Amino acid sequence: MRTLTVSITLAAAALTGLLLAGTAQAQSSTRVMPAEETAAALVDPDWQAPRTSWGHPDLSGIWTTDDMLSVPRQRPEEFGDRDRLTPEEFAERANNDDAQLDRARNVQTFSARAERGIRTFGFTSQILDPPDGRIPPMTEAGLARAAPRDRGTFGSGPFEDFDDFTLYDRCITRGVVGSKFPVVYGNGLRIVQNPDSVAISYEMIHDTRIIKLDGRPHMNDAIRQYLGNSRGHWEGDTLVVETRNLTDDTSIGPNGNGTRHSTEMTITERFTRIDPEMIEYTARVDDPVTYTAPFTVRLMLTAQPGYTLFEYSCHEGNGAVSHSLSGERTYERLVEEALAAGEPAPERPSGLGPLPEEETEFFDINAGE
Repeated sequence: MRTLTVSITLAAAALTGLLLAGTAQAQSSTRVMPAEETAAALVDPDWQAPRTSWGHPDLSGIWTTDDMLSVPRQRPEEFGDRDRLTPEEFAERANNDDAQLDRARNVQTFSARAERGIRTFGFTSQILDPPDGRIPPMTEAGLARAAPRDRGTFGSGPFEDFDDFTLYDRCITRGVVGSKFPVVYGNGLRIVQNPDSVAISYEMIHDTRIIKLDGRPHMNDAIRQYLGNSRGHWEGDTLVVETRNLTDDTSIGPNGNGTRHSTEMTITERFTRIDPEMIEYTARVDDPVTYTAPFTVRLMLTAQPGYTLFEYSCHEGNGAVSHSLSGERTYERLVEEALAAGEPAPERPSGLGPLPEEETEFFDINAGE
């Protein structure tokens, strides 16, 4: 039995298309209506996911969460329990997505490729459950673990040793869920399958998970890993993956940043092919030590024209940790010198350095001048 949380009727989809007709000329053809309403499994009740040669639903390929960049992780409070945008709200988001894509391709110089999607989804948040689309509050035990380290180099320290940095800063991992949240670049992943296992390789921080499907039990509870221990099985056309045996060194957040969860966390993921170019992905996060209730993340993994996974040589040229530690030692020296001279301690630097003044001159380093 196919499970599909994008439960929109064909009549509603047709109505949405008509309501958006007046704005369609300002949008790409892939943004005329919410992308979830175009899924083959919704449009055609007889549609079947492609199969591997041994009969499993085929999830293989290169996918990305770029199309989810404009969907907020937690639902803005003004939407309440509403899971979808109105036609007018969707049209505004679609127009903005088009503008962002044009800017990425034709204006920005940050990235060598346009890290923006080609579709627009109508979800009001990436959090599917609870109904308000927001992550439940942390428990007292969870809040007690909050520390400056949770933001790593995105914070202002203090930085005493390597443990004051996130695993993302240190090029180790972004975690099971943090590896899928869409960020500014590197949102790709590759799925490969054989009859007994599924492997997922992430573009950023180059993790690869091996998910066994042969019914073997989870590892001994004493064995802990950053990405835990994953075991999968098929429920109809849906791959269900349960991950246990996690450490308490990763977090549920973009790039795996944020207050760290406990070793008691269990993650239950569901992968459902709903279209030739879409996989619906949900992850149920259950950590009673850290959160007051479980919650579910929903992301759409989509195919993009010409998308290629680039090598992520993270350690090469990564000065995040060493520069932050050397900066901290420099600040400590400046404080000592100021106090020895009877002067007030200098203010701790925070965030970006001073921005260029208006009269600052810029020049093209490629012009040979």
